[in-house]
Amino acid sequence: MLLGMPSVKPARTRPTRGEVRDRILDAALAVFAAEGFAGATIDAIGQAAGFTKGAVYSNFESKDELFLALLDRQFETRGELIATAFDNSGGDPAATAQALSRSMLESIHDQNEFYLVLTEYWLRAVRDPQLRDRLIARRRAAVEQALHVVSNVTTALPRQNLLALAQLVVTMSTGVAMEEVLQPGTIDETMLARLIAALVEAAPPADEG
Repeated sequence: MLLGMPSVKPARTRPTRGEVRDRILDAALAVFAAEGFAGATIDAIGQAAGFTKGAVYSNFESKDELFLALLDRQFETRGELIATAFDNSGGDPAATAQALSRSMLESIHDQNEFYLVLTEYWLRAVRDPQLRDRLIARRRAAVEQALHVVSNVTTALPRQNLLALAQLVVTMSTGVAMEEVLQPGTIDETMLARLIAALVEAAPPADEG
């Protein structure tokens, strides 16, 4: 460096709003899982994320908003897994069912914290009509998302049958998660794949003409 020349500090790169939200959501999930939803505080979540409480509130109005955002992110990930399972199976129903079974179990094992928090929040929602309505709305959105993915791959079933099938798969995945979080390895991947395949085969085809 030449004498008399001021040193140039590298410019600080501020995280984008999306990155801030993701860090806050990751921190919220960890704090919710460790402290329980009721015991968690916005202060603790902000500290875990490396931000102030004000930064958390500027992105999320409350702990409930944080949880619902986590739920939306989970549904988005699930939709991606379903799409990947269909894309990689080449349209073969058995291969699709096997891929869905594997991805469902892997996702549950990788996201134990989320399912712990979901179970606790579900209990809160059952006791609070307003929270229940919001959770039901999110669950319906998850079913519609699954329906959208499936309908883009197959038109062999009418929409009503696809909707019922999507509802069953979403409901079944929640039950499987509860068992696997409690005792990993309880659900056999092959048997789960057979169940998914049976659900698809049991749905009546669309009427011709």
